[in-house]
Amino acid sequence: MPGPQARKGRGTTWALQHRFSQDERQVFDDGWGGLDQRAQTETLPPQTRIIEEQVKSILSGNDSPDISFDLSINPYRGCEHGCIYCYARPTHSYLNLSPGLDFETRIIAKVNAAERLREALSSRGYEPLALNIGSATDAYQPAERKLRITRQVLEVLSEAQHPFSIITKSAGVERDIDVIAPMAARQMSAVYVSITTLDDSLARVLEPRAASPRRRLETIRRLAEAGIPVGVSVSPVIPFLNEPELERILEAAAAAGARRAFSIVLRLPWEVNPLFQQWLEQHFPQRAARIMARVRDMRGGKDNDAAFGARMTGQGVWADLLRQRFHKATAKLGLNTERFALDFSQFRPPARAQLGQCGGVQRSLF
Repeated sequence: MPGPQARKGRGTTWALQHRFSQDERQVFDDGWGGLDQRAQTETLPPQTRIIEEQVKSILSGNDSPDISFDLSINPYRGCEHGCIYCYARPTHSYLNLSPGLDFETRIIAKVNAAERLREALSSRGYEPLALNIGSATDAYQPAERKLRITRQVLEVLSEAQHPFSIITKSAGVERDIDVIAPMAARQMSAVYVSITTLDDSLARVLEPRAASPRRRLETIRRLAEAGIPVGVSVSPVIPFLNEPELERILEAAAAAGARRAFSIVLRLPWEVNPLFQQWLEQHFPQRAARIMARVRDMRGGKDNDAAFGARMTGQGVWADLLRQRFHKATAKLGLNTERFALDFSQFRPPARAQLGQCGGVQRSLF
């Protein structure tokens, strides 16, 4: 498949054109040494650029029947972790940027996220709903260390006593235990840590700038010790790649203190499909055809199936076997025996606390 060579620390260096591109570029030798200059430029490591953005709103509604939260906050667009399988990569197309290299090197930071959140929560018509942080791109990716946008969002949620969940594959979430733990003590926060593999060598190429597997297990332990309900996401499950580790990952997470777990099979929407297949050919050429054949077995013969009810789990015999393995392992380990019920009764609008409290409804996440 087309595409440049792999580079350490990047999921891909392929500046794949997005589906809305109107122009197609081809390399051409004009006789002035342009190809030589291009080759020299491509040997330089691609640098990350943070682009600050003032957003009009920060809460995104969800009406997908197979997702268990109502609202989401993503403080960043794009993600430097560089996970090759990330289903959010195609969203960079809407910015006229490549879902390939640009997704992990052109990071949009929503610098006024906390301000917009405060406005939304204090509006007269707002009622607290199940809210997740980091569902599309990681809220604790490297840019957060300096910008602290996620931290500011959590502080607004804490002030408003608004429940939330977080999903991340970064140890950076430990920095905010001082905010998350007091909320957890009131049944208003939960964290899910994504662990795709326990194999360091696989993790380095699959999700090159995320925390190491062992570091993520340590994060689970520290969150649990702080009294924060913590779960594990074993996602995505990729046949014949990380799939054989499913039970071992669940066992390691449970030993570290995880109380819940969920798992999603590999999804290949839009530009993720050619990016992932090119990555497979680069890193696992002997297994690439076998992996894709099994993916198609779970997707009705297609590379991807976006239908609700099937996109997260797949279908067919192999998908059924995966589900059986997951449920058997979680039952054995005592995972998913209780739900993380979050208390919405304590919410108070941050700018209008005099309005009083909302009803005592409890909802469950994941």
